[in-house]
Order: sequence, then structure tokens, then C-alpha cells
Amino acid sequence: MRDAKVYNFKRALPRMSWHPHNLYNLWRRSYGPLQKITDRVEYKETLNWRRWTAKSLLRGYHGDYINEKIFKRWYLPDNLPDVRPPEALKLSQTAGLNKWALKDKAADKATKLAEEEKRKGLAPVGSLMFSEVERRIDVVIFRACFAHSVYDARRMVVHGSVLLNGKKHVNPNTRLAPGDMVSVDPKAIRFLQARPEPLEDVEEEVEESTEEPTETTEEATTSEVPETTDDTADAAAAPELAEESKENSKKLETRKGSRYSEKPSALPTAGSDLTPFHLPPYAAPFLFVPAYLEPSFSTCSVIYLRHPTARPGYSEIPTPWDADGEIVRLTWEWYSKRRMRIRSKSQMARMPENRQ
Repeated sequence: MRDAKVYNFKRALPRMSWHPHNLYNLWRRSYGPLQKITDRVEYKETLNWRRWTAKSLLRGYHGDYINEKIFKRWYLPDNLPDVRPPEALKLSQTAGLNKWALKDKAADKATKLAEEEKRKGLAPVGSLMFSEVERRIDVVIFRACFAHSVYDARRMVVHGSVLLNGKKHVNPNTRLAPGDMVSVDPKAIRFLQARPEPLEDVEEEVEESTEEPTETTEEATTSEVPETTDDTADAAAAPELAEESKENSKKLETRKGSRYSEKPSALPTAGSDLTPFHLPPYAAPFLFVPAYLEPSFSTCSVIYLRHPTARPGYSEIPTPWDADGEIVRLTWEWYSKRRMRIRSKSQMARMPENRQ
């Protein structure tokens, strides 16, 4: 398996997954002992090393299973968005120079432009570097909450459990176009399947419970062996033994119900039309749907509405890092100097399917 060690605690890279280990790694990077390394509070390393670590953190979440060479050639946009600060600082400097040169009108105009730039702010366009990755069919299935991880979504596509616009599709590298509909076979969605009961543990409990009544019956037989002349004593002891056996059976049922099964009202019965719904533990932080998707959980399908965008203070691309933070800026600086856009005819023949 290629994703056998993706949740390594030593590297602690967040992934596109609902796994509890992934949540723990995300906590370590955000609030735990690795927060200083992530935020780069102490800049003792070189600038090139900081750019590389920022790139590895972002790529660990956005398409870690995509080769770096393929990512730079096919999944980076043609024009990387500029994440540098806006021109407000330069405009304020020119306003000060105009005031010093007694050009009041030009100074007032420059100050107004600087205030408008500060009020508008800069959209977190750095996260749009990964807009092409978000268009992949396996990423769309994971974003629609139909798979536990992007690796499971990739397996669904490869094993033929996914339909694209009503036709079977087995290429997980396909990038969708606005209006495409992706349907998933409900039998391939793990949390919609009935849970198998742990039979071994139940059998152990049954064996323990059967031993308890045998001990009580042995005690009862030994008590009956001595000679008793009063028939009334035997008649009074019989209902007591029956009550004890009933209590033991009730305790067994409560223990089974509390440890290995839920309440009968919470689970659908065999003859009911309810679909089983068993989310994995600690999946709540990852249960969200981006604005550019329209899922339908009754039909297990999702429509790709449009390409993700960004506006001031908000980015539609989900990421565990700040969309306008230092990690995204350093990653932009890394890819702006190390790009691979040379595409020959043979390379164009190997381009992943792009429906645009």
C-alpha cells in the first residue's frame, strides 16, 4: 500500500483523511509541540530551507500522492497568483513625498488610493495554486464526504464504483468541468454498510454467564443433599433460585448491550428501509462541503458547480493552513522560481484528462 505510513507521527503531515491519527498530527502542528516549527517563530534556518519546508507541508495535504514533477508540469496554474503585499505601502510613501513637495492634490489622491487598498485588502489567492488539484475526481469525492480519505476515493474510482455523467469512469486523474455529475455506488461507501458484530467477545461473555448459573445450581443441589423433613423449606427455596437465574440472565443482556451493541431503537432492523449510517470516530472536524460542490446524499452523487475562487478574507479551497499565511507565501516563492512548463508533443500525449 502506498498510503501505509502517511500518518507517521515523526513527520506529522496533515492529510486528506478522517483518520484519528491525522487529527492528532493536525493538532500537533496547530496547537501542540510542533507549532513553533510550523509558525517559524525563530528564523534560524536559511530562506531556501524555510521555503522547502513550507512546500512540503502544503504538498503533504494537497495531492501528496501526485509526483512532484507531474504536479509542477500539469497541476500548477499557468500564471501563479501574486501573494505579495498590495501597493498600499508604496502609495502612502508617495503621498508623503507629494506633501513634502507641496503637491497637496496629488498627496490627497495618493492617500485616498492607499485607504481604498487597505479597506479592500488582498484576497488569499495563494491557495489557488491548488485549484487544479481540487478539480480531480477523487478529491471531489472526498470533499463531498463520500469517502474516509482521498486514498479511499481513489480506490473507488479505480475499482469501477464511480460514474461520471452516468458512465463508468476508472481514471482518478481526471479533472472535472463545471456541471459534471459524479455518482458513487452506495455499496462502496464504508459508513453506509452494516457493522459486523464482534462474535468472539460475545461468545466469551456467554461462556462466563453459563458458568455462573452452573455454580448456583451446584450449590442448590448440595443444599438439597442433606436430609430435610420440611417440604415447605424446599418450596420456598425453589422460587428464590428461579429469581437468581433471571437476574443473572438480565445482567448478561445488559452487559452485552452496553459493550458490544447499541440500543435497538438506534439501529435499523432487518425489515426496515433505513440505511445504516456509521461514521468513524473523530470524523466531525472533517465533515464539511465546499461552496463549489452540490452533493446529494439520497442519491450518493455530487455536482461540480464551478471552479474554486477566493475573495478578501476567504478562500474556497479547504486547507489546514492559513490561506493568506506565511506557509502559503513561502510555497508561492518556491514554485515561482522552480516551475516546469516545458511540454513537448510526447508529454502532451501523457497529460491527465482535463475536461475544463
